Formats: sequence, C-alpha cells, structure tokens
Amino acid sequence: MSAKKTIWFRDDYDLNQVNQRGKNTLVEHLEIDCTELGDDYLLGTMPVDERTVQPAQILHGGASCVLAESLGSIAANMVIDTDKFIAVGQSLTANHIRPGLKGTKVTGKAQPIHLGRKSQVWNIDIVNEDQKLVCQSTLTMAIVEKPKK
Repeated sequence: MSAKKTIWFRDDYDLNQVNQRGKNTLVEHLEIDCTELGDDYLLGTMPVDERTVQPAQILHGGASCVLAESLGSIAANMVIDTDKFIAVGQSLTANHIRPGLKGTKVTGKAQPIHLGRKSQVWNIDIVNEDQKLVCQSTLTMAIVEKPKK
C-alpha cells in the first residue's frame, strides 16, 4: 500500500514549527494562526478585533488581504524546496463579500489553482464563524531562486 499523496514538499511539516516562522512579523501581530494542514490546503484563523477592524468596527479589507496573502505565501513555500527556491507574492485580488464582525474570528483556506515551476496561483476563501464567505482572494506567487549567501 502506498503513502497518501499530498502537494507538500515534505511530509513532516509541523503546525507549531509553521507558526513559529511568523514570530516577530505582521503574522504574529495580527494573531494569524495556522490551524490545519490537509493534503492540498492550509487553514488559518485571525481574530476580528481592534487590530483588524476599520472605524465602523467591522473587518478591514486590508486585514483580510493580509490573512489571504499570509496563508497563501506560507502554503506556497511549503510546496517548494526552500533550500533552493523562495515563493514571493506577485499579485493579490480580493473580493469582499460580507463584513466580519468584531469579537469573532475569521478562517482562511488556501488551496492551489496552479502549481508550476516558476509560478503558483492560490485561492483563499475567508469565512466567518457561521462558515459564510467574507472574502474570496486569488494570490499569484513567483517562484525564484534563493539568493546566494
């Protein structure tokens, strides 16, 4: 019997280690937390609080974009050999569907649309606690050679 096939470059990713990479970054500041790694997706949450709301006290569209780009970037780098390459954001589009309400959490799910040698395209759906769509994003990543030290 063969092992289950996933999109991930390694089969031993640990969510604690994945979350540690966000220390001292915007990811940590906004409390973005990767919560589940499936065969072809990455799930993560972010609170809707004073750091992520607009003056109307609903989720700021820019905060949704940060969650989408963070999850897509993390996932994109988990698909490639990061000893040789790095995935960097190239383009992000976001469609804001409904407000995220202060005092709740939103959850993003990053799934690949295209995994190529030089580029990747990811869909990131962000839902509220009732699983209703808040934001749909598409992230294009460039795969570039890692700079020599």
